[in-house]
Amino acid sequence: MPMVDIDWLQSHVELPDGLTYEQLAKDLVRVGLEEEEIHRSTVTGPIVVGYVVSAEPEPQRNGKVINWCQVDVGDQYNAVDETGNKVPRGIVCGAPNMAAGEKVVVTLPGAVLPGDFRIEPRKTYGHVSDGMCASERELGLGSDHNGIILLREYGFSPQEYESLKPGDDAMKLLHLDNPILEINITPDRGYALSYRGVAREYHHSTGAAYADPVAELSGRLTAEADAARAPVDVEVDDRAPIHGRSGCDRYYLRAVRGYEPGSATPNWMRRRLIRAGMRSLSLPVDVTNYVMLDLGQPLHAYDMDKLEGPIVVRRAKAGERLTTLDGKERELSVEDLLITDSPNGERGSRILGIAGVMGGLYGEVTDQTRNIMIESAHFDTVSIARSARRHKLPSEASKRFERGVDWRMQPAAAQMAADLLAEYGSARPDTVAVDYDRTEGMAPIDFPVGDVKRLVALDTAADRIAGILTDVGCRVEPHGEGHLLVTPPSWRPDITQPCDLVEEVARLVGYDHIPVTIPSPHVAGEVGLTGEQVRKRWVADTLAEYGLTEVLDYPFVGPEDFKAFGYQEEAVAPVSVEIANPLAGDRPYLRRELLLPLANTVRRNIRRGNENVRLYELGSVFMNDPKAPPVPALPGGRRPSDEQLRQLDAGLPEQRLHVAALLTGKALDDGWLGDRRDVDWTDAVEAARRVLDRLGVRYRLEQSEPGAVPDQWHPGRTARVTMDGGQAIGIVGELHPHVDEALGLPEHTAAFELDLDAIFAGLDFKPLQAKPISTFPPVRQDLAFTVPDSVSASQLTAAIEEAAGNLLESIELFDVFTGEQIGAGVRSLAFAVTFRAPDRTLTSQESERIRQAIVERTEHLGASLRA
Repeated sequence: MPMVDIDWLQSHVELPDGLTYEQLAKDLVRVGLEEEEIHRSTVTGPIVVGYVVSAEPEPQRNGKVINWCQVDVGDQYNAVDETGNKVPRGIVCGAPNMAAGEKVVVTLPGAVLPGDFRIEPRKTYGHVSDGMCASERELGLGSDHNGIILLREYGFSPQEYESLKPGDDAMKLLHLDNPILEINITPDRGYALSYRGVAREYHHSTGAAYADPVAELSGRLTAEADAARAPVDVEVDDRAPIHGRSGCDRYYLRAVRGYEPGSATPNWMRRRLIRAGMRSLSLPVDVTNYVMLDLGQPLHAYDMDKLEGPIVVRRAKAGERLTTLDGKERELSVEDLLITDSPNGERGSRILGIAGVMGGLYGEVTDQTRNIMIESAHFDTVSIARSARRHKLPSEASKRFERGVDWRMQPAAAQMAADLLAEYGSARPDTVAVDYDRTEGMAPIDFPVGDVKRLVALDTAADRIAGILTDVGCRVEPHGEGHLLVTPPSWRPDITQPCDLVEEVARLVGYDHIPVTIPSPHVAGEVGLTGEQVRKRWVADTLAEYGLTEVLDYPFVGPEDFKAFGYQEEAVAPVSVEIANPLAGDRPYLRRELLLPLANTVRRNIRRGNENVRLYELGSVFMNDPKAPPVPALPGGRRPSDEQLRQLDAGLPEQRLHVAALLTGKALDDGWLGDRRDVDWTDAVEAARRVLDRLGVRYRLEQSEPGAVPDQWHPGRTARVTMDGGQAIGIVGELHPHVDEALGLPEHTAAFELDLDAIFAGLDFKPLQAKPISTFPPVRQDLAFTVPDSVSASQLTAAIEEAAGNLLESIELFDVFTGEQIGAGVRSLAFAVTFRAPDRTLTSQESERIRQAIVERTEHLGASLRA
């Protein structure tokens, strides 16, 4: 986000005396430039100017040479000798550029430098160093640590340098005590990434006088566009434009000759760049960066003597590679727009850089460069954005080009750079330039003035609306009754529709003037949560009450997830929904199960030391049907027909609501004297049971044959969950050991996943009619049956319920017994059964009839009542 320095801002707009950064932030917020932070210096003084009276080199046994210096820091800070006289301070300095007669920056005892580095007198190399001569890095002004700051080389004019006296406040001199404002801008307002744009917004907010620097520079151009006399030809050969738009519609070159290598960047420019977060490197590079920050136009400087024309702007060819300025070799895409030159007459054969993103190593300005070619271009936003993201190169230039740069200011920006190189580098700007210009003007917008009131309820006069749009930079003309024909300015590519103009009016009138109205919607039918929302909350509350924590995972999975769970990607990919532009390249599919991303979250917790993890998630899974019809392209600007909507639904992947949980670590840990138990399949079963019971599901847990268990699950500790009628609704148990090993999970990690859509569809959630409580006494009987091992308790329970009918009040299994007494292959199941009639006391004869009905009904299961 851009940094705003009051000292720099006031070069473009009139600022009141004593303006604080807090007030500046409020003024910019009023027009939509949000305050991010006011950064304040962590450096505290005393930090002063020092004059080196003497510097005696002293070689050390380790081979290093230090200087024992006497530094005059002014009467206020100088030391006192035995006679009470003021004398220079003794300071040890190991910098190679230390010399007598220099004016330096001295940090005195009591000063605090970045990183909470406190300056105190300390004994070193046989002397007591009573302060420190500072480098740029030590003061947080830059990265240079090769030597201390010599003020004569720091960009001061001879008069300014001469006026520096020992003891002068270096904090103020170097602007170390100044805060700076960081602001946020929305992606559509790229012009605000420059002081030109911020100054214009401050003018809109306060009415302060503003002078557009581009207009002033354009009015005094010293170069004429003449390709015939220019030192190099330019060609734009874009044979694969994206969305039909040429990657470069303006390319401007201006030569600057006779530059004096090693020319120093002026102090004011260096200071502004550093406060903006940029390093000061060399005058040509600093000038291009300064113009970019000031005007918003990225520039590039080439060593003109290394270029061979023509310069060709073209798309990359398959297989081409480039080593960029950051030293990394990059494989280029055929979508990348390149700047190339033509050595040995081979047109466009040598790549100079990725247009609008970053230059290559060849052709860059060095400390031997004397003739400089300044590139000032306008590139297509989509081309630059794609290249920057493809190569992970969010450079300062690409940030501006992808948001939209003023396509009229290229000559003005090159003029500003040429002027600065001439003034501070003794260069001579050429009087001719190359200007390849294929830009198209902004399309005028038919603007109904009444839209302002209709859309934002601002009752603003038409004259004021026209005045606001004119002040924004638009050309405004009458266009019939109640309409204006508005042509946006070249620096506002985001203004393309009448609603954009409404937003500008609302922004500059003031959002606080928009009346606040609370809508009164007409509600038909039920209000509040839907039935499905209520049931989802039941599920979430039940699992939370059981001690599980809800998470919301990204629904993306990839080959590594498939591999960890034992899936074959060749089998899963065709039935998975693949994302055209995934957030992460290694996870291009949407999940078919919640457990895959949930397992990654559990693994992340374990790696961070959280060993006892009990997580659950409610979310959608996505089922792709390879045979589904293609999704139709629907028309814009009108509602699709019902048939088109049906075709759309038919082509979309099925989304189903699932709930899943994964538990690992300790299920029970009551301390060093208490009980401890690891999680196992019973914990997952209990969690699933609670959910199903809360929803009122009649279900069964059926253990599959070992060969029928999915490969992801433990073959002996896994059960299918089915509803009455046999419909499968989920699975519960322990993950297979190979899954635990692949994911780094502990043994016996347990999990379940249920299809909530299937459960909800199979239940009737209509309100239940409560039955009156019977006041008549119950009849309790204990019934013990011997049954084959193949008969489950739930099957026997269902038979008893069916036989007892409405008189059955409760049934509870209280004993299971196997042993020699009852024989092999059978077991005894004992139930406590309670009968009660709502209108009478049951007689012994009625109780016996019910008992006999139960015996007869259970016989078909092979059950017999034990005596």
